[in-house]
Amino acid sequence: MSLDQHSRLAGRPGEWPGDEPPSASGSTPAGPGPTSPADLDRALRRLRDSARVFARLAPREKASLLRASRELFHAGAAEMVELGCRAKGIEPRSSLAGEDWFSGPAISIRALRLFERALEDVADAGAPRLDAGDIQPFGEGRTRVRLVPHDGYDRALFPRLSCDAWLAARRSAAEVRERQARFYRQRDPEGRVVLVLGAGNVGSISILDVLYHSFVEGAVCLLKMSPVNAYLGPCFERALAPLVGRGFLALAYGGPEVGAYLTSHADVDAIHVTGSVETHDRIVWGEPGPERAARKEAGTPLIHKPVTSELGNVSPVLVVPGDYSDRELDAAARSIAGMVVHNASFNCNAAKLIVTARGFAQRGELLSRVRRVFAETPTRFAYYPGARARFDALVGVAGSADVARHGDDSAGRLPWTLISNLDPGSDSPLFETEPFCSIVSETALVATDAAEFLPLATRFCNEKVWGTLNTMLVTPRSAEQDAGVRAAVERAITELRYGTVGVNVWPAVGYGLCTPPWGGYPGATLDDVESGIGWGHNAFLLDEVEKVVLRGPLVDVPEPFWYPGHRRLRELGEKLARLEAGPSVGGVLGAAWAAFRR
Repeated sequence: MSLDQHSRLAGRPGEWPGDEPPSASGSTPAGPGPTSPADLDRALRRLRDSARVFARLAPREKASLLRASRELFHAGAAEMVELGCRAKGIEPRSSLAGEDWFSGPAISIRALRLFERALEDVADAGAPRLDAGDIQPFGEGRTRVRLVPHDGYDRALFPRLSCDAWLAARRSAAEVRERQARFYRQRDPEGRVVLVLGAGNVGSISILDVLYHSFVEGAVCLLKMSPVNAYLGPCFERALAPLVGRGFLALAYGGPEVGAYLTSHADVDAIHVTGSVETHDRIVWGEPGPERAARKEAGTPLIHKPVTSELGNVSPVLVVPGDYSDRELDAAARSIAGMVVHNASFNCNAAKLIVTARGFAQRGELLSRVRRVFAETPTRFAYYPGARARFDALVGVAGSADVARHGDDSAGRLPWTLISNLDPGSDSPLFETEPFCSIVSETALVATDAAEFLPLATRFCNEKVWGTLNTMLVTPRSAEQDAGVRAAVERAITELRYGTVGVNVWPAVGYGLCTPPWGGYPGATLDDVESGIGWGHNAFLLDEVEKVVLRGPLVDVPEPFWYPGHRRLRELGEKLARLEAGPSVGGVLGAAWAAFRR
């Protein structure tokens, strides 16, 4: 079965042209109606007229726009969370509402703050500040740039976490700085208009996409809201009023017809897509069928504009065999399950494939503990369009694999489902299709120890598992104490072709930090787009990025926010949003207090 067929079977719905409105839940907030062609034309004319002004605006003045937006965003945060919870069937005063605080306002406000700081640095020093010790050439022709921790707030909030950007060239500290903030080194840029096709699953995605294209690439943006979360659009317009009011940003609403009108509009210079491969290919190559295939073969796309994208992943979790303590097994199981259940599994970085070694003595116990966490975790309303059809289709092609469902399967809910014992030599759609629902699969490679497993797992993920967005390695403490295993882990990190690699850390943390670049591994093309083309986020305005590497302990204190059952998640999310809106020592202490009180 081809990847296109897999996408039609169960792929994540896109924002154009095949998007559908959310399933009726009785409480989904209504968004604005479709924007008329005349209003779209007016909005694009205003953006076109403002593009050069914005491109040449002084960095410090751009920073002031972000500062004002940060204050407004925090003022409207509670309303955004309330709307998101209603759409997702969550009680807004419950701990679970913390998911929307994290994935919406907290991350968005953090991004506004970090880009504001970056632009102040550009005004003062020509580029965001990096210490010389943060930039280290290493390996064969690479450079490592330490992004987190970067300041006192980072050290207080993320005391055991590190995050590095790996550059695909060997550069001195001076050379790295010379290549930062490329847009701001231009003289008299003309500016351009970028169409951002917003994602419907997480409130911060569209905001971060706009901030990247506006403040890293220097463009004005038209953000078309997804029909799935169009209810957030008016909140965004109020929060980003300093940009909207000066003609540097506009929002649009509607479904396939609006998306089609905008992608072909003469006043749109470039397009950014967050969605599925099928969304991307319909825009670039047309409807599925012989004509699309012929265009791909001839290299003649329908769109002759730059198209960047973030298109998801069958996100693999590589469990390195070793001697896990009872606490480590429990932490690994809770971490994996938490990556699945967060946001009802409607995340492009949700764990979707557990890769184990068949000879790993604790494999059965680990999977048993994952199933136990699923059984203890209430199921969620499957709010994203088409989830039930995707779930049924993929469970239906599981073949001889073991299918274990846990929890309520009624009233719009889907059970947490582990499909284990997939044959790694098969052509299972579960290796090639992002489920975008409550499914995670498992496959066991013929290996016993870490030295044998890691090269096989790296090759398997690079060559057989679809996508290049993010992956995670789970390693026990015993592996860290073995020089041979450490070397094998480092080789795997180097050779895995993913934009973000986490070691005992969910790669979604890299998404939320906002300083690391976020996107698919470099090298994708329009006709083989994988997880997308280009980077986002990147608040240090780095160039030549190959991948991002996150590291942390498997057993952490306090427990990570994505572990199921965090009883104070809403309190923690609110406090983090408040801290990012106005950093202070008191804010750090308040967030720490909420994190430790379980």
